[in-house]
Amino acid sequence: MKAWVVLALLPALPGLQCCGNEMHMKSIQEIKRTHETRLLALPDVASVGIGQDEEGSPVIVVGLAAPNPQTQALIPQKLGEYPVIVRITGAPKAQ
Repeated sequence: MKAWVVLALLPALPGLQCCGNEMHMKSIQEIKRTHETRLLALPDVASVGIGQDEEGSPVIVVGLAAPNPQTQALIPQKLGEYPVIVRITGAPKAQ
């Protein structure tokens, strides 16, 4: 495949933006901010944050106040190029 064909297809990949000759991959903070409100509106979602997986790679962490299979089915496995981990965190406590 010619290099120009690959470059022409790059803007169509999720999480990438093309501005002239400069490629910009959305940061995990941008991806979290984009999806946070929608995720927090789901039943039992208590938090949306950024963490690391077992290998130390960045992930988006969705905290559930209680196990909820219906909500878990609505949470994507990836947002942009970042994996999503669902954890049961319990209800948030006021400080």
